[in-house]
Parts: sequence; structure tokens; C-alpha cells
Amino acid sequence: MTTSRRRAPTSRAAVRYTISVLSAHAHLFAITLRVTRPAKNQRVSLPVWIPGSYLVREFSQHLQNLRAWQGGQPAVLKQLDKHRWQVACEADEPLELRYEVYAFDASVRTAFLDTTRGFFNATSLCLQVLGQEDQPHALEIETAASMAGWQVATALSPQHVDADGFGQYRARDYDELADCPVEMGTFWSGRFKAAGVEHRFVVSGAGEWMDGARLLEDVRRVCETQIAFWHGRHAEKPPFDHYVFMLYASGDGYGGLEHRNSTALICQRSDLPRQRAPGEKPAALKATDGYTTLLGLISHEYFHTWNVKRLRPAEFARYDYSAENHTELLWFFEGFTSYYDDLMLRRAGLIDEAAYLQLVAKTLNQVRQTPGRLVQTVAQASFDAWVKYYRVGENTPNATVSYYTKGALVALCLDLTLRAEGHSSLDAVMRELWQRCKGGPMREADLLRVLKRLGRRSFDGEIAAWVHSTAELPLPSLLQEAGAKVTHEKAPLAQQLGLRVAESHGSVVLKNVLRGGAAEAAGMAPGDEWLAIELPAARRGAIPEAWRIHKLDDVAELRGHRSSLIALVARDRRVLRCALGWPTESQTVRLAVGDAARLAPWLQA
Repeated sequence: MTTSRRRAPTSRAAVRYTISVLSAHAHLFAITLRVTRPAKNQRVSLPVWIPGSYLVREFSQHLQNLRAWQGGQPAVLKQLDKHRWQVACEADEPLELRYEVYAFDASVRTAFLDTTRGFFNATSLCLQVLGQEDQPHALEIETAASMAGWQVATALSPQHVDADGFGQYRARDYDELADCPVEMGTFWSGRFKAAGVEHRFVVSGAGEWMDGARLLEDVRRVCETQIAFWHGRHAEKPPFDHYVFMLYASGDGYGGLEHRNSTALICQRSDLPRQRAPGEKPAALKATDGYTTLLGLISHEYFHTWNVKRLRPAEFARYDYSAENHTELLWFFEGFTSYYDDLMLRRAGLIDEAAYLQLVAKTLNQVRQTPGRLVQTVAQASFDAWVKYYRVGENTPNATVSYYTKGALVALCLDLTLRAEGHSSLDAVMRELWQRCKGGPMREADLLRVLKRLGRRSFDGEIAAWVHSTAELPLPSLLQEAGAKVTHEKAPLAQQLGLRVAESHGSVVLKNVLRGGAAEAAGMAPGDEWLAIELPAARRGAIPEAWRIHKLDDVAELRGHRSSLIALVARDRRVLRCALGWPTESQTVRLAVGDAARLAPWLQA
């Protein structure tokens, strides 16, 4: 149990929360909620999801010991359902609730607490006071002796805080509170300005070897490029007056979640830039570098500041935290953001044309290797994100397509088509949408109208084919016309066989068996451990040879030129023999710089 150092009473907001560490070893936050003027029989609820991550996560599973008081006396609580409670209280008399939340999820979506750091989203810790969501909210973050050396980072507006950031913060309403995560700990911190706006970058879990100066400069260039993209280089300011990046560097992790003026990120520690020897110049970034991946993630979440946090689906005009919020437009808001994230790295001069085209080829091949692209349209995949994309199973690649990757390719098709016809570009379309929708809710009809106005013709047919059908996208011809060199190379063995596998400690386990592939035809199934292969006897009457495999490449090496073999797999403790016919060689797309002059307007805009 930690002992807190109390502060002055929080400012007179209608709804006030005090967050303290109950036990870092038990991963428990203690929360006190004070409601100045509750309704009679006030109801409270904890969200079931967090905007930006489209899955019902049931945050209330981690809430415990909820109690209530009014006028110094205990008030009776009645649980109404999985995430709502009703307090037997009188109206307009101050009400206090206390409870605890278990926090040991290191992702960007929930809350985490141990002796090294703390992190939380209000959707995991802060009960909504129903009927008062639009009232001002206050948040007090308490420090304790056990948190010596810790600091706080958040985009919330400070009211009364100490030098380390502990103290009182204010939000306009619950939505703003829910949109401002909090990082606590002994993190690295740096600052820079982009377009005159203060940006703070904090990194938790980094080693002393991290090159913080390079990270700040590279991210600054990304931010400057994106602000100029949306607002022009010397025009209006961005729609925020400060911004906070919160990055947790872990042994094995990746992800991000966007917010209106901040983002929470996770990367592998090895992805961070390393300090160089004196006089040593940084090596050019490659498409396969972990640091390139990290910069792409940062670029993605920053682009969301405009595209989904402000310009957003009409269905998200006001979030309903109690249930799924469906929209068919995630292909636009996540997919188009995915298109621009790496493109902004190129335009910021952080990667060259060759590296960027390799990243495009990677996305193109990912979609081509997903049989679900022929089952669901990308609009349907957007709507079903709650039950398919975010509930990944062994059949996911066969049942749906990623609205991130296919949406990015739809954006690429539109951009290259607009540019080829010489009237506009997707850049101009995005800016026009921002102006048309006033940085607020939009519908697909808005996109169609802007495309028609700037492209000087209707694009209804393209959107119908590329978004609302499962037709293949015409990318090879568009890329060639734009100046890229399109070639093909032999696909990896797993793709040729229609498999996705996990290799560990000498075993090969099938994760996915792809629809229409050779593995499916042989009767192999997800979860099978591929033990060995049996080769046909060299002569009649001879005993077939069986060979143990420890990695997938062993299969190709042992097969030789045979057109078929027997795969020996273990399933439910039985060994099965699967007749595997060797497939016709499949290929992947490879992109390179063809005509640099034709590529320039697209990649250097």
C-alpha cells in the first residue's frame, strides 16, 4: 500500500476524479469520483470500448470494490448490467464514489501499472456520470513516496501541477477526458516546435543508447510535412496548440492509438535510433529497418489528428461508449491514413523513392495474399471490424480483408488516377474534404462530390468497383504509368503452399491455411504441427523415405523436383498423412524506380 501526499481540493468542475496508486505490486489504481450535483438515483457507467480500437473490451471486468457516499453516509449501489450502476442518492447533494481498477495491460488501449511506470486511458479508469457527460471534468493525479522520480505526460490542460506534472488537470467534457491518455514514470522527454506549435515526445523503457536528438528531428520533419499538407506552409495553424507523443519501448510490441492532440505508441526497443560515434553519419533508412517502421507508425497516428479525430465518419459525430459504433468508412479513415503514413516519410526526406516503393509493394502483396479480399468488400470489412478484424482467428485471412491495407491501395488507385488524368490529386481531395466538412463529420457522398468537382468527372464507378465489390484493383498499370518499374519474383514458400506458419524450437505449426491453396487441398488444418514429409519410393517395392523437418524451408530442400509428397502432421495427438500436390510457382510484385521524373510529382509533392 502506498501513502499519498494530499493536495489542495480540485477546482470546482461538475465531475472530479482523483487517481492514485493503491498498490503498484498488485497493479491497482485507486479512484475517487466526486459529483457536485448528481441526479436523483444517479447512474454511472464505464465504457466498453475506446475510440480508435474497434472491439468491445469490457473494461468493467477490471473494476472492483465500488462504493458510494452522500452526506457522509454510505449510499446503496445497484448494478444494472455489465458496466452500469445506479446510486440511491438525492439530487443536487455532493456524491462521492470510490473504487479500484486492476491495470496490467501494456497495450495503448487500456491501463498499466507496476513499479516502473503507469499508464491509463480514462475509458479504463473513469466512470461516466450519465447525464453530465458535457459538463467540465477535472482530473487530479496524486503522487506518492513510492513514485519518487516519476513524471507525468498528458495532453490534458493543466490547472495546478508541480514541476513533475502531478496535480490537477481539466477537460471540457468526458469526451476530451477520454481522449487524453496519461503516462507516468521515469521516462525520457524532449521537445520541439513544428509550425510554431509545441510538441513533446516522451519515451518510457528506452536505454541510454537511444539517439533522442535524431528521433526529435526526424519526427519534427514528419510533423512539419503533415501540417503543410493540410494547411499550407505559411497559412493557417494546425487545429491544436500543443501535442504529446507517448512512446513505450518494450521487448516485443507494436501499435498506436490516435487522440486529438496526443498519441500513445508502443515499439520494440530495438526499433529506436541508436547514438552514433562522433563524426559518424547516419545510414540511409531501408524499408526493412525497424526505425523506418517506427517512423511510419508515428506518421500514421499523427495524420489521424486530422483524419478520424476531426474529419471523421458521421457515425462518430458523438461516440456511444456503451456499444459498437459501426461505420463502413474505416477504409477511408484508416486506409487513407495508411496510404499517407509512409508517403509522408518520403516527402519529409526520411526515406528515398526506392525504399518507399518497397513499402508499397509490401502492402500490395499483403492484400494479394489474403483470400478474404474475394469474400468481403473493404466497406463490409469496415463495418465488421468489431467481429472480424479485431477478433483474429485462424480463418480471418479467408473471411475478410484489412481495411488498412486495401484501403491504402484504394487511396493509391485514386491518387494515381487523378494525377494521370491531369486535373487533381488525392492531396487536393483531402484538403477539400477538410474544408467542405469543416474538419468534422463526413459521409461517403462528400468524398464522391469532391472527387467529381476536382476530377472533373464522376468517380462513382471506381468507388463502386474498388470499395463496394471484390474486384481486383488496377494497380500494376497505374504504377507503371506513374513511373514505377513493376516486376515479379518467386513467392516465399509459405505463400506458394497457401500457409502461414510459426517456427519455434525446431517445430513448424500451421497458423493459417489459406483458401484455395495446396495445403487446404491436402487436408492440412490450422494448429497442425508439421512433423515430417514422406517421399515416394525411388523404385517399386522399396520403402518410402520419411524425413523430419524443423523449418518450412526443409520441405523444399527435401522435395527435390518431385511433384507431390506426403505431409505428416500431428493433430489432437494423432499423426495424419496428407497428400500434398506441389503447386504451380506463384509470384509476388516487386516495385522499383522506373522513370524518376514521372515519379517526382507524386512522391515529392
